Amino acid sequence: MDKNNAKNFVKEIAGIDSDFPQWYTDVVRKTELIDYGPVKGTMIIRPYGYGIWENIQRELDTRFKETGHVNAYFPLFIPYSYLLKEAEHVEGFAPEVALVTHVGSEELTEKLVVRPTSETIICDMYSKWIQSWRDLPVLINQWANVVRWEKTTRPFLRTTEFLWQEGHTAHATKKEAEKETIKMLNVYEEFCRNILAMPVLTGRKSDREKFAGAVATYSIEAMMRDGKSLQAGTSHYLGENFAKAFDIKYLDKDGMQKYVHQTSWGVTTRLIGAIIMVHGDERGLALPPKVAPIQAVILPIASFKPGVTKTCEKLVKTLKKAGIRVHLDGRDQSPGWKFNEWEMKGVPVRIECGPRDIEAGVVTVARRDEAGQKFTLPIEKIDKSIKELLDTIQSDMYIKAKNNLDSRIKEAKTTEQIGQVLDKQCFALSMWCGNPKCELEVKNKFSATTRNMPFDQTPIDDKCAICNGQAKYKIYFARAY
Repeated sequence: MDKNNAKNFVKEIAGIDSDFPQWYTDVVRKTELIDYGPVKGTMIIRPYGYGIWENIQRELDTRFKETGHVNAYFPLFIPYSYLLKEAEHVEGFAPEVALVTHVGSEELTEKLVVRPTSETIICDMYSKWIQSWRDLPVLINQWANVVRWEKTTRPFLRTTEFLWQEGHTAHATKKEAEKETIKMLNVYEEFCRNILAMPVLTGRKSDREKFAGAVATYSIEAMMRDGKSLQAGTSHYLGENFAKAFDIKYLDKDGMQKYVHQTSWGVTTRLIGAIIMVHGDERGLALPPKVAPIQAVILPIASFKPGVTKTCEKLVKTLKKAGIRVHLDGRDQSPGWKFNEWEMKGVPVRIECGPRDIEAGVVTVARRDEAGQKFTLPIEKIDKSIKELLDTIQSDMYIKAKNNLDSRIKEAKTTEQIGQVLDKQCFALSMWCGNPKCELEVKNKFSATTRNMPFDQTPIDDKCAICNGQAKYKIYFARAY
């Protein structure tokens, strides 16, 4: 890459270390992932950004179906009375709910809720569909949009409308439902690790941080480049709470009427924000190959010379046949300009092909995850070489992110130490008594929250780091998005 061109191009985005929030905003706009919608807090996901979501959706959908789930779709509009049936649920969502009160000039007899989540309408259907133990389990997932009227918004991370999937299952027993809850949490963890190259912390949320209406909430928490945590997905054990509110009963084998036990779980377009903030650098996006819309871009060098365009077109066909998402950039722009643009857009592999390369029977290759590294690969068997290279990049990006996460987990055995760890842009791993007052103290003092309690509860101390009382749980504190 021409250093002067690179320097000038990077001027278009803020410094990642000096102004991370502005860097993030610049990246999502200038790489054409999104544009702002006309309504406050909404975003238009542009084709390049939607391409990432399509890859996320395809990979997750495959995993859901492999675990026995099927897709369905439920209405966007929900009767307001449904939301009122589960008291804790309505209290949790009331501040964010958008209501439809009129159609034209006519006032509706009953207000309608614009879907913030679908537990209520799905539960109403389950009460009709589930009659016998033979109808269980019900394993349904929905790909949809939801609306939550957020006060403070940021593209992908927190928007008024966003895309997601929400799984909703019903089971005969508590044991089956709890097993489902953890199974889907593990599906999310594996997906983040193997597809997004993003390590996450798994564990149970505190009661104060759990989903409104759930018995227990489990989450995956990721570490961003600026030291903040991002809740990347959740899985909830709902118990019988919604079943009792919506009268979802079944006739068991013993002839007794019983309530079902339920779960719900979901991830959103927030995952795209996570990818940006975990892997991005001073040059812009750096996309893991398995989720990148374009895995390799081919740039003709001196395309006006004989054989260059033809060779590049053959490369495209070869790579496409191998299942690689490849793009040929034949625009009339300088090579340096193209190098910089595709670097900013995070394409994992750049392939340069010019007369000298062709004469030598090679192409020149650059890895996006390793700045400035260029090498040649033989044109013969280029498909195999690029596939292997993409696998290496995917693995290396995960290792780098995992090392970053591991280095940012620090034990903190006092309130003072929690503050010191948070100021170092790390997760504070502490012992906690279980009292929400201690959670609030940390929140008020340090603007941090509990993230989750790891499944490995081997204690690091016997005292609560905040009140010095008897500790019950090991838990992560962090400043978060």
